[in-house]
Amino acid sequence: QVQLVEFGGGLRQPGESLDLTCGVSGSIFTINAAGWYRQSPEKQRELVAVIDGVGRTSYLDSVKGRFTISRDNAENTVHLQMKSLRPEDTADYYCTTGSFIGTNYYPNSQWGQGTQVTVSS
Repeated sequence: QVQLVEFGGGLRQPGESLDLTCGVSGSIFTINAAGWYRQSPEKQRELVAVIDGVGRTSYLDSVKGRFTISRDNAENTVHLQMKSLRPEDTADYYCTTGSFIGTNYYPNSQWGQGTQVTVSS
């Protein structure tokens, strides 16, 4: 069982940037595969960004080129750097650790409380 705490959300205007942080603790010694999800009343939960065990990343088409996922094992954290924010990025963001089955990512951590990102117009 892995425990996750997300923080760093807030209010931004379109075009601005925001960095999210996820603190990781529990039954792992190092972070390998991880992913960020987001969910809003207007949208189904969607996987925004993933990073695999060797540092390769993949992104939802709508955030590609704007968002960057990373991990810092020295700090036991996962990060999501968000640039050129758009109103449609408004959502609650959730960090997970997990694994890949084939090319598909599956979280294996408990869901944290999430952190809210609001992008105003």
